[in-house]
Amino acid sequence: MPIYELRCEAGHRFEVIQSFTAPLPACACGAATAKVPARCGLLGTASVPPPQEMMPQTWRGTREGDRAYVTELRRTAQERRALEERHPELAGDRRPVLAHEGRYEHAPLRAGDPRPRPGPGPGGPEKPA
Repeated sequence: MPIYELRCEAGHRFEVIQSFTAPLPACACGAATAKVPARCGLLGTASVPPPQEMMPQTWRGTREGDRAYVTELRRTAQERRALEERHPELAGDRRPVLAHEGRYEHAPLRAGDPRPRPGPGPGGPEKPA
């Protein structure tokens, strides 16, 4: 049976449990009653799956290929893709990542980015002889 919140003409408020078809009871003061519109109650939390950039990109990041963890990552990535299909404004940079380790760990090199200038060290410019 539903719970109704009632209010009388004098301003008294109370709740009553009764069937849909039963007539509304009178207030304790004897005045006629009317139903009060129910308040909306929402429970739970919303979570947004992380973007692709925040997902592990290396073997160590996947806990060395832990099957259960990789399955969870795939499910999370699928949820994110579904969210981005519904809300394209959430989609980030979809260009392929060319390098994501070493000096590109915090800012991955993507297709179309300007080619970085080599610095000193391995792979850097040669010294004049």
